[in-house]
Amino acid sequence: MSTATILILLSVALIAGLLLSRLAKLVHLPAVTAYLVAGILIGPFVLGSFRIEGLGFSSLEQVESLSILCDLALGFIAFAIGNEFRLTQLRQIGKQAAVIGVLQAVFTTLLVDIVLIGLHFVIPDLLPLPIAIVLGAIAAATAPAATLMVVKQYKAKGPLTTILLPIVALDDAVGLVLFAVSFGVARSLGSGNVSVLSVVLEPICEVILSLLLGTVMGLLFHFMERFFHSRSKRLAVSVAFVMLTVGISSLTFHIGGLHIAFSSLLACMMLGTIFCNICDFSEELMDRVDRWTAPLFILFFVLSGAELNLGVFSNWILVLIGVAYILARSFGKYFGAFISSKLMKCEPNIVKYLGITLLPQAGVALGMATKASDPVLGIPGGDLITNITLFAVLVYEIIGPFLTKISLSKAGEISPEGKTSARHEYAQKMAAASENGSAK
Repeated sequence: MSTATILILLSVALIAGLLLSRLAKLVHLPAVTAYLVAGILIGPFVLGSFRIEGLGFSSLEQVESLSILCDLALGFIAFAIGNEFRLTQLRQIGKQAAVIGVLQAVFTTLLVDIVLIGLHFVIPDLLPLPIAIVLGAIAAATAPAATLMVVKQYKAKGPLTTILLPIVALDDAVGLVLFAVSFGVARSLGSGNVSVLSVVLEPICEVILSLLLGTVMGLLFHFMERFFHSRSKRLAVSVAFVMLTVGISSLTFHIGGLHIAFSSLLACMMLGTIFCNICDFSEELMDRVDRWTAPLFILFFVLSGAELNLGVFSNWILVLIGVAYILARSFGKYFGAFISSKLMKCEPNIVKYLGITLLPQAGVALGMATKASDPVLGIPGGDLITNITLFAVLVYEIIGPFLTKISLSKAGEISPEGKTSARHEYAQKMAAASENGSAK
């Protein structure tokens, strides 16, 4: 694409997202849902299908060519989540979050495995056993981006919100390990001559190396920001280190027979965790970063919506398996969180609503699905994993944020939205300043 086309498409994406968010507010839907719907509308399956340049994305390749923006946005989202891992909070909820995060993920994987393996015996030719096992592991992953955006939009505060963000972050690490084990078993079933040790080691190394990378970058970040005192320059340092961490996380290399890679989500999350615990003014700096990244986050969700492949609805077998996957995963997340939070003696609102807030699913799950369908490293028929995951993501990303908002509202952690806007607040501030000046 030409520079002009890229700039026009990005502008259209921003404007479409903003306009849809106004309509969403009228019907009390989260802005995240509006951004995703806006992306679908200007995507290659709706307006983009007319092939009118500037009206929308005419192909999935056009959307994928802007993936660098999505990678960067995910880095900042993970960085923001990392700032929720403050030692003062972890001392209070650390054990609860860790136990619930692990148990609900394992419970979800086991339940989806049971349902899909059972479906395999009904339609063995259409749903191979290795694919059923891998889908069970993918089910553990949760999308931190949608959850974080709903929390920020409605300024949610309370016990449920406090424990939710660490659990969402832990889901990625737990999901990677579960995927490692399941993928190793699936490849062994598929070929019989695969080294399970190497397949299991790769994701485990990915988790450990990503956390180490985030730790090192966090320490370097803190060291460097001490040389700058203005807010604008400290903001620039923050942006630079998130970008640098995302960039390094995209590197891959080989050691012997092992393929070593990083998870940008885990690395940036650890970057934020280290920074918020050793920097005295991290909260003030994060507030400025949030303002800077607002347009980037809108673009991320609009592009995510445009990338959703509506063609998955054309295959009834895929829809059948997808519905079974969605229902099993939803039950797994809800009852897994319900049982584990009750076991940890959490507050009633956490026990009742936590599972619903864990339903959104996107980037990490798609990344796992992509690896499973890789022609070299994946398993036979892996494309089915990608298509089912896409189908689930399409459903979860549309209804997930809305259900998260409802759960947080029912838990009493979202206050009614006020009617004032930034424009009105500025006018009132100027009027008050004028009155003070006249009085003097």
